[in-house]
Amino acid sequence: IAFMPLVFLPEASGDFIRSLPMAVITSILASMLVSLTIVPFLSSRLLKEHVGHPDGNIFLRALKKLISGSYSRLLDKALEKPILTVVVAGVIFIGSLQLFPVIGFSLFPASEKPQFIVNVKAPLQANINYTDSITRNIEAALRQIPEVQYTAANVGKGNPRIYYNVIQENEKTDYAQLFVQLKPDTKPTRKLEIIEQLRQRWTPYPGAKVEVKNFEQGPPVVAPVEVRLFGENLDTLRSIASKVEGLLEQTPGTIYTNNPVKNLKSDIKVDINKEKASMLGIPTVAIDRTVRMAVAGLELGSFTDKEGEEYVIQITKPRPMYPNLKVFDNLYVDNVAGQAIPLAQVATLRFQTSPLSINHLNKNRTVSISASVQKGFLNNDVIKAVESKMAALHLPQGYSYEMGGEVESRKESFGGFGTIIIVTVFFFIAVLVLEFKTFKSTLIVLSVIPLGIVGAVLALLLTGNSLSFVATIGMIALAGIEVKNTILLVDFTNQLREEGMSLNDAIREAGEVRFLPIILTSLTAIGGLLPIAISTNPLISPLAIVMIGGLISSTLLSRIVTPVVYKLIPPKIEPKPKENNEA
Repeated sequence: IAFMPLVFLPEASGDFIRSLPMAVITSILASMLVSLTIVPFLSSRLLKEHVGHPDGNIFLRALKKLISGSYSRLLDKALEKPILTVVVAGVIFIGSLQLFPVIGFSLFPASEKPQFIVNVKAPLQANINYTDSITRNIEAALRQIPEVQYTAANVGKGNPRIYYNVIQENEKTDYAQLFVQLKPDTKPTRKLEIIEQLRQRWTPYPGAKVEVKNFEQGPPVVAPVEVRLFGENLDTLRSIASKVEGLLEQTPGTIYTNNPVKNLKSDIKVDINKEKASMLGIPTVAIDRTVRMAVAGLELGSFTDKEGEEYVIQITKPRPMYPNLKVFDNLYVDNVAGQAIPLAQVATLRFQTSPLSINHLNKNRTVSISASVQKGFLNNDVIKAVESKMAALHLPQGYSYEMGGEVESRKESFGGFGTIIIVTVFFFIAVLVLEFKTFKSTLIVLSVIPLGIVGAVLALLLTGNSLSFVATIGMIALAGIEVKNTILLVDFTNQLREEGMSLNDAIREAGEVRFLPIILTSLTAIGGLLPIAISTNPLISPLAIVMIGGLISSTLLSRIVTPVVYKLIPPKIEPKPKENNEA
């Protein structure tokens, strides 16, 4: 039940995590089928009648003696002061909630793979030869690092989609991207050290902007910190973007601030004197064709050689590989009479500036200013600092902003969580009411859920992990396991009361008898989760850490709190009449 709603989680987060609940659900169904069919059959064939001590072997007897000696005394004291016990448990739970700001929040962790990328941004509109020379220098520096196995560079565009959530950059002569593969035995901590060393070494980098970035888990995000500005006038947007850029740079923890409208590209505009061109009989299209021929060349046709190879025939003015302003010298345009007229007589050249691109979101003109987060800072803390500064920034009328990046991804990831929690709680209540036929028993069972949160938060704090999307999934899964264990205790207590045992005696007896099975069940689950918890995968390990911590706290605390809650709100149980076996 706890995992079923996760299957229907919407948006990209649902696609990202759906395989996990599907695997768990199918595994549980398969194990239930085996336990109801194959296990009873094998037990009837393999198990023999117990002939030893009625209380089990020496280990089991010692364990039971320990339980009756320590646990029973503690339970008796708790039952004597039930309200105080519940208040103490409530204080512990509320105290654990205060730790959430301490552990912080990070939507998805960085990748553990021994790989990272280096983005090279040369000055705006730099030619590709200049960008290539900088890229080669960076490659040479990377090869000096012992842990680097190889590098691969793409100059003029981004790498192919080498990582599942990295989108390839479009072609630009002033851009290059390097993929760095470290040796397989490089530990994630060492990789982070290398990235941090390169950041300090190459910030700033002479003649270019160099960004050393680690791969991130989760859906594609431009950058963890992103501010989107909306408005109509490009000059006003550019002015506001400059202020936001400065705001981001002054926020502790930010690095690699990007403002796409900080610099404007320079274009060459050909101003045609249409009146003079008309007097000389020169069509505008002829001027356009002549300029295009000089700059890019005109395709006249194709040629196929004897071997079947086809070649494009292109005419252009003799020039270097990359054209410069000299291509416009001595250009002539033919008029309708076939006379060659100098281009300079009917057109003039001038420089003008324009933005690199004009982006729209939901039909609104927008500019996105983004920044990455430095090592040692939590994304959530940096984002909160930026949000507080943006709230204090006065924007002109007709202009607005919204937070993108991780904030937007968080909304998409947790957009369906409210519904999922409601559906999960509803299913829990429905199943428990069908099981116990009383709401009081249902409340007693559900009271164990806060006890698991205590251990989950402490486990994250002790291991140095922050609350993440996957850790939240772990808390939802934890609730299902907690409830399952508590059902055993409450059901057995109800059963003893039906047999005529008094309330206090039934609570004590159920606590002692069910203590060991519940402990062993929890230990089994913890043992299965340990390999995941100690793994180097930062995406999945928080899920196991949360579940282990929650199982430990709920198993220990619920052995005291659940019986006390049962005593405070005992369900109405009618003793069953004893069967008369007399003849």
